[in-house]
Amino acid sequence: MPKNSKVVKRELDDEVIESVKDLLSNEDSSDDAFKKSELMVDDQEEKDVDVEEGSDVEDERPAWNSKLQYILAQVGFSVGLGNVWRFPYLCQKNGGGAYLVPYLILLLIIGIPLFFLELAVGQRIRRGSIGVWNYISPKLGGIGFASCVVCFFVALYYNVIIGWSLFYFSQSFQHPLPWDQCPLVKNASHTFVEPECEKSSATTYYWYREALNISSSLSESGGLNWKMTICLLAAWVMVCLAMIKGIQSSGKIMYFSSLFPYVVLLCFLIRGLLLNGSVDGIRHMFTPKLEIMLEPKVWREAATQVFFALGLGFGGVIAFSSYNKRDNNCHFDAVLVSFINFFTSVLATLVVFAVLGFKANIINEKCVIQNSEKILKLLKIGNLSQDMIPHHINFSSITAEDYNLVYDIIQKVKEEEFDSLGLKSCQIEDELNKAVQGTGLAFIAFTEAMTHFPASPFWSVMFFLMLVNLGLGSMFGTIEGIITPIVDTFKVRKEILTVICCLVAFFIGLIFVQRSGNYFVTMFDDYSATLPLLIVVILENIAVTRIYGIDKFMEDLKDMLGFSPSQYYYYMWKYVSPIVLLCLLVASIVQMGLSPPGYNAWIEDMATEEFHSYPTWGMIVCISLMVLAILPVPIVFMVRRCNLIDDSSGSLASVSYKRGRIIKEPVNLEGDNTSLIHGKSPSEVPSPNFGKNIYRKQTGSPTLDTAPNGRYGIGYLMADMPDMPESDL
Repeated sequence: MPKNSKVVKRELDDEVIESVKDLLSNEDSSDDAFKKSELMVDDQEEKDVDVEEGSDVEDERPAWNSKLQYILAQVGFSVGLGNVWRFPYLCQKNGGGAYLVPYLILLLIIGIPLFFLELAVGQRIRRGSIGVWNYISPKLGGIGFASCVVCFFVALYYNVIIGWSLFYFSQSFQHPLPWDQCPLVKNASHTFVEPECEKSSATTYYWYREALNISSSLSESGGLNWKMTICLLAAWVMVCLAMIKGIQSSGKIMYFSSLFPYVVLLCFLIRGLLLNGSVDGIRHMFTPKLEIMLEPKVWREAATQVFFALGLGFGGVIAFSSYNKRDNNCHFDAVLVSFINFFTSVLATLVVFAVLGFKANIINEKCVIQNSEKILKLLKIGNLSQDMIPHHINFSSITAEDYNLVYDIIQKVKEEEFDSLGLKSCQIEDELNKAVQGTGLAFIAFTEAMTHFPASPFWSVMFFLMLVNLGLGSMFGTIEGIITPIVDTFKVRKEILTVICCLVAFFIGLIFVQRSGNYFVTMFDDYSATLPLLIVVILENIAVTRIYGIDKFMEDLKDMLGFSPSQYYYYMWKYVSPIVLLCLLVASIVQMGLSPPGYNAWIEDMATEEFHSYPTWGMIVCISLMVLAILPVPIVFMVRRCNLIDDSSGSLASVSYKRGRIIKEPVNLEGDNTSLIHGKSPSEVPSPNFGKNIYRKQTGSPTLDTAPNGRYGIGYLMADMPDMPESDL
């Protein structure tokens, strides 16, 4: 071949290569332009569209790595500190083993059905609480916002309790434990026991004076407690780091935070059963007092415990279930998690009363020794006759049974002057009847019992590490109830929102780490959640059964689960649960009205608690907490009712889809692509510009429509949709 012909061929080859490069670059830019293009349709116009239809919906939404991870998340959220320090107290206060009967009945009537309802709507609509209730009824969209507000209020003080647990955890690496003995005070002449501690006890003194350094009233701030401020900051840092990636980060932590408490509870149960007196505590705990079951108060407290134990109304249940696959068996999940929660409460009750039985025996032994010494003194001075004492009694090693025998004899013989002798009966039941709950159980009664354990620092570390994990599990669900709805609705970055939320909560939470902070914790616990959450759950039930339609909801469940749920749920949701919830709401309002609003203040001079009424500004704060929590419901209702928000501009009621289904539009489209998206007629569309336009299947075109570059155009997206004029988009 001539030389010049080779040159020509090389030039032609170069042109071909350049053309291929251009073609590939055009193809990529076309794909990029296509990938950025999205559709936007208002929820009001497409209300009947099946939100979860198709496996390709919401591909970008995170999902649980496994079913186990999801179950542990729900268990971690529902099983919290209340299972350890609230349920045992209610059980002991309301009839012992008989209390389990009303609790189980109410668990079946309101607990499992409402828990199943929240799991189902979250899984069906795949949104947080705001998106779920906006979809079901935009006028009731305030339910989701109210859930977020309540979650925020609860998170503010709940993390303070985690901070307290962290403080005790950090102080447990000492032997002896710092709350084992009362501190000594030295002055110029002699050394004596701290009077405040001597009047109360070592653990009580440590809690109020060393840990909280508590003030004498709500109005007396006393400044920040720097130790608790650091612990609160550490607690919020832990929550932030665990939640910053959503379920992708918190889900992995659930393996430890949800399972570790069970390991500790089992260890404590085994150790507790080996302690002297543990059987007395368990026997006292589960001895049924059937007559108490007939009191309305018992049923009200059982219903409240069921309600809060499962986390109903918080939004965390909905948020967690929204990351499930559409065909997940949420009915099985509801029953499983509910009964795990119940058996955890029973396990914790066994542990608590085994340990309290041991503590009661130790206190009873001290009581016997002290009163035996009193009897010996009375015998020496002649106030009592030696003939009254049985011959086999040896006061140097007297047992509780022998002391009770002597006590009964003296009481009968010296009936008139018995009270002046100052003798105590020293009964274990009297000690066990002293009902303790909440912080008093965890940070006073239980810590005192652990000081008598062999290797007490080890058990103290385990116990407070368990409390931290129980608290964190519930906090993850609570924060998810805030973050997920806001991210779904406003399309903000989850990482930024999580950091901002935790920072704001920490700075507001500084009011709880003042010297008067414990009183604010009590205020928020009493007023920020109870009534608002009851109202939220009642409205949730009404929204599903009356607004959305119970029959339609049952059909959705059948389609989602692959089987028809029992008609039991139909009647529970439609009739029984709303009536029970309304009765509980009325009973709570009446109880709140009859109980004087106030708090128990610690009086340093008397070394005891004293009830104080809230000042005027305190009452305003209490009322404001309840009003602010429920205020979003009427506000959103009026906004929707009066059409103050234009839904066509990407409102809170819109829902998102991918691949040719409804989606929210997070980017502004440019160029010719917008003409297709917004439905311009073909005459309005500019002439094709290679590499810029996307192509659409036209009526009568081949099944696989192709663009000039030989690649599939938008037709592969629209393959499952019928041909329609562009204006229908």
